[in-house]
Amino acid sequence: MKAMIPNACTAANLFFGMLSILATYEGDYFLASIYIFIALIADGLDGRIARALGVSSEFGKEMDSLCDLGSFGIAPAFLAYSFCLHNFGTFGKAAAIIFALCGMWRLARFNVSTDVVHGFFMGLAIPAGGCIVASTTLLFSSMNIQPENFGMVYPITTIIVAYLMVSHVHYPNFKGDGAEEIYIISKICAAVMFGAIVFLTLSVAGILTAIFSTYAVFGIVNSLIALLNREV
Repeated sequence: MKAMIPNACTAANLFFGMLSILATYEGDYFLASIYIFIALIADGLDGRIARALGVSSEFGKEMDSLCDLGSFGIAPAFLAYSFCLHNFGTFGKAAAIIFALCGMWRLARFNVSTDVVHGFFMGLAIPAGGCIVASTTLLFSSMNIQPENFGMVYPITTIIVAYLMVSHVHYPNFKGDGAEEIYIISKICAAVMFGAIVFLTLSVAGILTAIFSTYAVFGIVNSLIALLNREV
């Protein structure tokens, strides 16, 4: 009976992911983005509750992955396409599809590598990727910015975020196990980028964008420094 509680949180994840898809279909990009963030909260609760109650199971893990694909892979891809990517024809469709496919690949790889990857995330976690789309949509909408006016920047960035999910870039899990060294230069770059985004936007949407975008870039910088140190 206790297993019903974390499973309900997992189901809530997909519930809000579906609400996001429906809101996008109706053209309400604000609600579509908010629903993705609510799905993120539900996703963060299910595992913690399952461990606290001692009811973690393989069924719950598989259910979690399926829901994550819907809420952070398909819903953001549809949101990005409806919000901006549809302006770029076939390339825009390809960018949206690539995002969803990379999200699927990221989840499948995570499920089969939990026994060999410890202390860090291999590639950008799909909830972070989905929330980059949601937060930037909120930001652009609130600032009346039409991202298609900047040419191919939006679709190319969408593909870059998709690639980060399936890349071998190491992202610290911040659990304090020390498995992934965090370099001071990476911290400085992250702090500067975060501060710049917040300063330029001065909004809640800007803070959310800063959090997820900074994390994405932080992993790249930290991994590059680690690579350079190994080669020296």
